[in-house]
Amino acid sequence: MGVLKLGLAGLLALGLSGAASAEPIPMSQVERTDPAMPPILPLREQAKVQDAILAERLDTVVPALMRAQKIDMWVLVAREYMEDPVVATMLDAQSFHARRRTILVFFDPGAGKPIERLTVSRYGLGGLFAPAWSPEKQPDQWKALAEVIAARAPKTIAINTSSVSALADGLTLSQHSEMAAALPDTYRQRMVSGEGLAVGWLETRTAREMALYPSIVRMAHSVMAEAFSEKVITPGTTTTADVVWWYRQRLASLGLATWFQPSVGVQRQGAAGTLGGDTVIQKGDLLWTDFGITYLRLNTDTQHLAYVLKDGETDAPAGLKAGLAAANAVQDALTSSYRPGDTGNQVLARARAKAIAAGLNPTIYSHPVGYHGHAAGSAIGFWDNQQGDARGNHPIVANTAWSIELSAMAAVPEWGGQAVSFRAEEDAFFDGETVRYLDGRQTAIPLIPRGRR
Repeated sequence: MGVLKLGLAGLLALGLSGAASAEPIPMSQVERTDPAMPPILPLREQAKVQDAILAERLDTVVPALMRAQKIDMWVLVAREYMEDPVVATMLDAQSFHARRRTILVFFDPGAGKPIERLTVSRYGLGGLFAPAWSPEKQPDQWKALAEVIAARAPKTIAINTSSVSALADGLTLSQHSEMAAALPDTYRQRMVSGEGLAVGWLETRTAREMALYPSIVRMAHSVMAEAFSEKVITPGTTTTADVVWWYRQRLASLGLATWFQPSVGVQRQGAAGTLGGDTVIQKGDLLWTDFGITYLRLNTDTQHLAYVLKDGETDAPAGLKAGLAAANAVQDALTSSYRPGDTGNQVLARARAKAIAAGLNPTIYSHPVGYHGHAAGSAIGFWDNQQGDARGNHPIVANTAWSIELSAMAAVPEWGGQAVSFRAEEDAFFDGETVRYLDGRQTAIPLIPRGRR
């Protein structure tokens, strides 16, 4: 599934109608300095978009995955407030949680026939799954599931268990035991791990999602630009914790959500490491932030820098600008190293070799992004492990979104040769050939206050 260039008409079909809609922001390799906040849809319109995307994904992504992996039945089980991570992404916009016990069944009858979508559950799910249980006729839900399975006689029954991917390991021990006990031995022996299906479902980004994703990243960039400005920061008064909680309050006022507590830190001449907590921001500080939002079920994950000008300064020290350029060079080494079919560990090794050969001091810890901030798919390094990891053995595939997260360590002459970590993180898309940023990347250090160059 390639990325389609959906225009306004295509998004109107998704429910993006009314005054809040606008032409979607295209992918860009250049990040704006002070990006305006894109329109945020009313909740009712957001629900229409989410449900349209979900329906299309169920119609296209699931059949493609099941047939590619030769799985003819996929059973997902979740309990209220204990959702399987995959089930949580298959609920319609009005179903916030599984109800009591929700069981979803996908079955491929073969011969080119459509995949059946069934719910062995008391409650419906927005008409996306056909009801397959009448408690009045069969009070035992597990027996009802066993009857559904026996009537279709699948050769394989995929269940969400995985020793590697947490997001593919959503079937709890008690539900696994109860499901197995309800099945005759013939079908019990046909249960296999659905890790490939779960990861594939979560990591695959569709054309409709990618038409929206750059605007979502732009929303995050807009909030971050405001956070790192004189509107929020007064040197000598504002603390890093003040900015963190400004983020939270700003998102609440916009009707947006974050999937993690924002981080704000300071690197300062003469101070070791990164200062956080409730540190008072001072002139001459290099600021860092890690921030992400959730909108239309998609997540962002971004890290930016900013510099607080000293009296008499009109620009950041050359050594700080060179450090950001070094981080950009590590980004280039990484994004040029993606190869479909290679594992994350192979991409990591290739990227590190390029960066080190260029005289850089890299640490690479990139990951997929999508329905989760730290999403399903292959890891490309960890900050504390640059040698490869079991979680990096999954192959890199096309049509996936990535958080290009890394750092370059560099000495800053103006700070007496002090080693500074230049951390960078930008969201991007891999189409199977190239990695492109969704809304550009930071290549210049913004100044506080603005407009002093």
